[in-house]
Amino acid sequence: MSTAPVVNLTGESQGELELPETVFSVVPHATVMHQALLRQLANARQGTHDSKTRTEVSGGGRKPYRQKGTGRARQGSIRAPHYRGGGAVFGPTPRDHSLAMPRKQRRLALRSALSVKAAESQITVLDRIELEEPKTKVVTGFLQALEAGRRVLVVLGSHHDALELSARNLPEVRVILAGNISVRDLLTADTVVMTRDAVEHIAEAWG
Repeated sequence: MSTAPVVNLTGESQGELELPETVFSVVPHATVMHQALLRQLANARQGTHDSKTRTEVSGGGRKPYRQKGTGRARQGSIRAPHYRGGGAVFGPTPRDHSLAMPRKQRRLALRSALSVKAAESQITVLDRIELEEPKTKVVTGFLQALEAGRRVLVVLGSHHDALELSARNLPEVRVILAGNISVRDLLTADTVVMTRDAVEHIAEAWG
């Protein structure tokens, strides 16, 4: 059974919370986690990279010189690939980089990443959000009290405008909803801060 410390917004301890075993105490599957991470990185690529072929570059509408009698190699266009300003050969063209992954493997990868974070004591539970208006200073003090490290992932069960606006100016703090949590977010975070309702939502969705 994995447990996580429970704190308030000032960083004071409020006890511990037992994390659901079905999500936070599974045997991590490194291969599936790696595959899920590669899939997420690939799906984030726009695939709009493009290079012009000899039919797309400007110029070269006529034969540069006559076919025979010049002593030079025959040429049909000054926009051939070996000319400066010519088209590219086998250059990149727009394509879809997205990868598919079975649903069961995606769920296993997420549970594995959550279990790794729980085993390494990198999950902290936020008791309740006592923040009525945006205050970046409050969030900064909270993370300093936790000694959260450089990259922090804050997982909410539902939207909280004051907290989200408070953390928006902190470049290394990412605030997401529990339904949008991903393997990449978990593996790149030094500390994961979850609200109680976020833990419940994750247990219900992926348990």
